[in-house]
Amino acid sequence: MSPTSTLNRLINEKSPYLLQHAYNPVDWFPWGGEAFNKAKAEDKPIFLSIGYSTCHWCHIMEKESFEDEEVGEKLKEGFISIKVDREERPDVDSIYMTFCQATTGSGGWPLTIIMTPDKKPFFAGTYFPKKSHFGRPGLLNILDAVQKEWRDNREKLINSSERLMKDINSYIVVDKSEELKEDVIKRAYENLKEVYDPVYGGFYTQPKFPTPHKLMFLLRFYEVYKNKKALEIVENTLKQMYKGGIFDHIGFGFSRYSTDKKWLVPHFEKMLYDNALLALVYAEAYQVTKDNFYKEVGEKILNYILRNMTSPQGGFYSAEDADSEGEEGKFYLWDLEEINKVLGEEQCKIFSSVYGISKNGNFEGRNIPNLIEKNLEDTDEDLIKKLDSCRDKLFNYREKRIHPFKDDKILTSWNALAIVAFAYAGRVFNNEKYVNAGEKASEFILNNLLREDGRLLARYREDEGAHLAYLDDYAFLIWALIGLYEATFNVKYLDKAIYFNKEMIRLFWDETSAGFFLYGKDGEQLIYKPKESYDSAIPSGNSVAVYNMLRLSRITGDTELGEMASKTFDNFGGNVKNNLESHSFFLTAFIYSVKENKQIVIAGELEDNITREMIKEINNRFLPFTMVLLNNHGSNLNKFIPFIEHERKIKDKTTAYICENFSCHKPVDNIMDFLQLLDK
Repeated sequence: MSPTSTLNRLINEKSPYLLQHAYNPVDWFPWGGEAFNKAKAEDKPIFLSIGYSTCHWCHIMEKESFEDEEVGEKLKEGFISIKVDREERPDVDSIYMTFCQATTGSGGWPLTIIMTPDKKPFFAGTYFPKKSHFGRPGLLNILDAVQKEWRDNREKLINSSERLMKDINSYIVVDKSEELKEDVIKRAYENLKEVYDPVYGGFYTQPKFPTPHKLMFLLRFYEVYKNKKALEIVENTLKQMYKGGIFDHIGFGFSRYSTDKKWLVPHFEKMLYDNALLALVYAEAYQVTKDNFYKEVGEKILNYILRNMTSPQGGFYSAEDADSEGEEGKFYLWDLEEINKVLGEEQCKIFSSVYGISKNGNFEGRNIPNLIEKNLEDTDEDLIKKLDSCRDKLFNYREKRIHPFKDDKILTSWNALAIVAFAYAGRVFNNEKYVNAGEKASEFILNNLLREDGRLLARYREDEGAHLAYLDDYAFLIWALIGLYEATFNVKYLDKAIYFNKEMIRLFWDETSAGFFLYGKDGEQLIYKPKESYDSAIPSGNSVAVYNMLRLSRITGDTELGEMASKTFDNFGGNVKNNLESHSFFLTAFIYSVKENKQIVIAGELEDNITREMIKEINNRFLPFTMVLLNNHGSNLNKFIPFIEHERKIKDKTTAYICENFSCHKPVDNIMDFLQLLDK
C-alpha cells in the first residue's frame, strides 16, 4: 500500500488485485466506459496494466513505479490509466496478451499495454522498472517516448497498430482447419517423450511447471496403447514433484512452478487450479497403479484446499501469495536453529536428515524442506509416525507467522476444476467427505453465481456475483456436474450439465465455422473475439467443451453433439498439428472420440448390496472412456435418455447392461459375470 492517503477509483472495486492499487498515486480507472470516454475527450492514449493479486512481479512493479509520485504524475499528465484483474477479465487479458506475444515474442504478468482510446494497442511489454537498468527500459523513459510519438507521429502509431491487429487476426486468431487423424495422438506422445526429463521428471529443464493435463493425456495413452514408457513418465514426474520443494511438506499443497530442474525452489504462490488438477491426476495415477503413495499425496492436496482455500459457505478461494512481509517465500523458509527450538535436538536431527535441512540452507541461506535426496520406498512405519509428529509441531509453529495474502475471490471456472477433483477423488478414494465438499461448492455456484434469468456469472466476492461468465466457466462447470453425477448418481447434476451445455452452445458457439468463442454474444464486444484451443496452465475452454459434448452425446444419444465435436476437432486441426504438446487436453478429448467407449447402465437401488458392489468395482478401475448410469427408482433418467426405459431390473434383481463398440452384452445380475465383462 502506498504511503499516500489519496484514494483512487479502484477503492470501489471488489477485486483484491484492484484494491491493492487503490492507494496508488496513479489516477487508476477500472476497465469501463468512464475511462474510454475520458481518453477520447482529453485525446490521450490509454496505459493499461493487467495482473493478479498473487503475482510477485506485479508487486515489484507496484512498489517501484505505481507507488511513486513521479510516475503517478507522468501517467496523469499524458495518459488515462486502467487496471485490470486478469482473473476477472480473461477476455481482456487474452486479447492484449496475444498482442504482446505476437509483437515481443514473449508475455507474462504484469502485462503493460499502451493503446488508443478505441482500445487498439500499439505498445506492449511486461515488467518495467521505474528507470532503465539491467538492459530493461525504464517506465519513465517509455512514457516520455510514447507521449512524444502520440503528439508528433500519431498517424504512424495508429497505422502501425491497425496493421499489427490485422496480422494477428490473419495468422493467430483465424482457425487453421485441417482434419485430425489418430496419428496425431502418437506424435504428441513422442513430442512429450522428447522433452521429458528422465532424472527429475517433468518436461524441459527450468522453470518447470506441473501441467497435470499433460500427465492425464499420458495416462490415457498408456491405457489405450499399453505403452509402459508413458506410465513411467507420469509416475516419475508425480514422485519427483512431490519430493521437491514445490510441494509444501509442512502445510501441503503445490506451488505454481519450480525455478530449477529438481523442483526444489518454487515460485511460492499457490493457485487453486494447480492444486485441483494435481489432485485429480494423483487420483487417476492411484487408480491405474493401486500405489497408496498417489492416494496419500492426493489426500494431502485436497485437505490443504479444505483447510486453507475453502470459504464458510463452501466456495473455494483463488490463491495464496508467494510473498509475506514483502519477501518472497518468507512464510515457508526455515533456519536449522529454529527447527531445533521447535522440535528439540533429537527430533530436529531426524527431521533435518530426511528433509534436507542444513545450517547453510538450500535457498538464500535458509531451508526449503524437501525429499529430493530420499528414496520414498525406504521410509518405515515408525519413522513416518515420528516425521508426522515433527511436521505437526512445525505446522503449528508456522501458523503463528504472518501469512501470505490470500485472494479470497471465488471464480466459477477454478471452483469447477476443484469440484471435478473432489468428486473424482471422493469416489476413487471412497471418501464421502470429498464428494460432499464438491457438492457444497456446486450449490454455492448455483446459489450465488447464477442470475435470475439463468445466466452464469464468473466471480463472487463480498456478497456480489459479477462479470458474465466466459467459456471456461461454462465448460468447466459442465465437467464438474458430470463428475458429481458419476460420484453420487443424483440425476439433478446431469440435468444441470445438459442445461448449461445448451446455454454454452447458444452463447459461445461459432456458427460460421465451429468451436467456441471465449466470451459470449451477450458480453462486451472487444476489438476481436478470441477462440482458443491451446491448453496453457489449465485446459482451454474449447478442449473441455468438446470433451463434455462427446460424453453427453454418449450419455443421451444426442448425435448432434457428436457432430459438433467432430467439426471442432477439424476446425482447430491445423493449430493442433502445429503445436501438439500445447493441446494435451484437446487430444485427450480426441482420444475419447476415436477409441472404443463403454457404457454401463446399472438398474438397481443404491441401498442394494449388489448395486454398491458393482459401483465399487467400477471406481476401483481406471475407466476414462466409460460412462456409468444408474437407473434407480424415481431417477427419471428417461427424461434425458429415452433408451434407458428398456434397461431395467430383471426379475427384481440388480441388473447391469454393458455396451461397447456399438453392441451390447447380455445383461448380468451377479458380480462374477459383471467383473468378467468389465475386464474384458
